[in-house]
Amino acid sequence: MKSNDWLHGFRHSSPYINAHRGHTVVLTMPGDAIEHRNFINIIHDIALLSSLGVKLVVAFGARPQIQSRLEDAGQESSFANNLRITPDEQLPLVMEAIGGLRAYIESQLSMGLVNSPMHNARILVSSGNYVTARPVGVLDGIDFGYTGKVRRVDARGIEQLLELGHIVLLPPMGYSPTGDAFNLSYEDVGSQVAAALEAEKLIVFIDDEGLLEEDGALIRELSARQAADRLASNSVTGHDAALLKAACNACVKGVRRAHIISYAEDGALLEELFTRDGSGTLVSGDNYEQIRQARVEDIGGILELIQPLEEQGILVRRSREMLETEVDNFVVAERDGTVVGCAALYHYPEEGAGELSCFAVDPNYRRAGRGDEILAMVEKLARGKGIQKLFILTTQTEHWFRERGFLPAEVQELPGPKLATYNTQRNSKVFFKPL
Repeated sequence: MKSNDWLHGFRHSSPYINAHRGHTVVLTMPGDAIEHRNFINIIHDIALLSSLGVKLVVAFGARPQIQSRLEDAGQESSFANNLRITPDEQLPLVMEAIGGLRAYIESQLSMGLVNSPMHNARILVSSGNYVTARPVGVLDGIDFGYTGKVRRVDARGIEQLLELGHIVLLPPMGYSPTGDAFNLSYEDVGSQVAAALEAEKLIVFIDDEGLLEEDGALIRELSARQAADRLASNSVTGHDAALLKAACNACVKGVRRAHIISYAEDGALLEELFTRDGSGTLVSGDNYEQIRQARVEDIGGILELIQPLEEQGILVRRSREMLETEVDNFVVAERDGTVVGCAALYHYPEEGAGELSCFAVDPNYRRAGRGDEILAMVEKLARGKGIQKLFILTTQTEHWFRERGFLPAEVQELPGPKLATYNTQRNSKVFFKPL
């Protein structure tokens, strides 16, 4: 029998396709990725994203290409503080290597062979002097010459090209008002451009599947705060530290998500953007808002949030004593120290089920996606507990849950302990969602 796995995956990718259409995604790609045999698949995936309406900026590096060009010319490379020193006499060679790589990437994005995924893609690629740079200068007595840092990004100029449907290609070069060119870190370019554009996502390509723990396990998710802690403790070192710092800086400056994924794994980019679990390491901004496990000190905020809903009969009344006993079951959305949303998860292990309960969002934040983010957090926790299906009892919000995959069910389908306490006077409707 023919497998329809592709059909199931394609259908279930549609919410992610809709979520990314019209949004800006910045791809940060090292020179090693461009030399890798999987690069052609990344090109195909970039073409697919463009055809789906994603606005794309590609910031690329050229370190191995620069190294090769300098060696061919009999020049030695010098590094300090993980930065290449670019003396005056080497700048033309650096520009030559970067220029050649830029032309190669443009040629790959221009393919249109009938038997390839690029057929009829007709991608427009633009580049230019959108990054203003300044010299690194002298550090610890070392003159870095024409090695620079990003000073300013012409966000409006890039946005105009994105609105026209162009892919914007940014080399690791920046220019100064004095007419000088500077060799830049591609991580710095990608991070600063993503922040200036207020991009939805920053994608950082790496040789591993993502950031790894010391035992080789994949780090699935970090908040910007956790990422900063790892950097401060030197638990992430070398080039990985530079990549994590770029992701962290972008999130702190307003980019919602940064994803660190493999350039060697075919389809990693699509898997990260269009599937629920993704493929690499997610770094999320949390400088002023976060969704987390509830703590005892959150009880006052939860009570203040749910009291109006209890008075309207939407939620079952809970006393402070009950909340203190069950606080470990709660997650909260916190913004600037204030609880703006909450939900509870109760586990029924014998039935492999979990109850989503006491779901509340501050009215001022209901149209900003907080409810969906809280639901996603609860579903993640439920899967971690081995829960196979989630259920809710509701009297007034059934359509919100039905729109998010909950299906109507009979009261008798409730887990035994929950069925025994079902309040027939409230006559709540029951909905289940498979996980």
